[in-house]
Amino acid sequence: MRVAFLTAPEGVEQVELTDPWEAVRASGGTPVLLSTASGKVQAFHHLDKADTFPVDELVGEADIETFDGLVLPGGVANPDALRQDAKAVAFVRDFFAAGKPVAAICHAPWTLVEADVVRGRTLTSYPSLRTDIRNAGGEWVDEEVKVCSGGPNVLITSRKPDDLPAFNEAFLAEFGRVSGDR
Repeated sequence: MRVAFLTAPEGVEQVELTDPWEAVRASGGTPVLLSTASGKVQAFHHLDKADTFPVDELVGEADIETFDGLVLPGGVANPDALRQDAKAVAFVRDFFAAGKPVAAICHAPWTLVEADVVRGRTLTSYPSLRTDIRNAGGEWVDEEVKVCSGGPNVLITSRKPDDLPAFNEAFLAEFGRVSGDR
């Protein structure tokens, strides 16, 4: 199982990157860090700088066909930056068009809203995104994890870092099923 993790160069919530990353590794999969710029990604613990992580591939050069799933970690600044990058938005949109599963946590659905892929879908997020999701045609629910198969792909979403155990379990089950089909 090869999983893309897409983040902006700065602003990703560290635990929302590292916890799912380790879950992929523990399941025998290969996590790959994609970003909009080469070098390192600066993670945060809420508003405080945390660790940096080396970028494996640029999102504009990555081939979605080489991945079984996409994880979008949150952090307030991270998805805000991603939704302003045309290549990042196109990469996300292409995952949906290809029918590949996508998992997004906390503020990450902002990128999904920008990619115009939430229309007709049911998802959760950090509560402050509820109006944005509804305005984009999605149905927002307040649940620990929401798995929505009512579209071209499976979409797994969660609200916050406290939901990471359920989020990891849900996306690993789906991504593992997809990688087994390859």
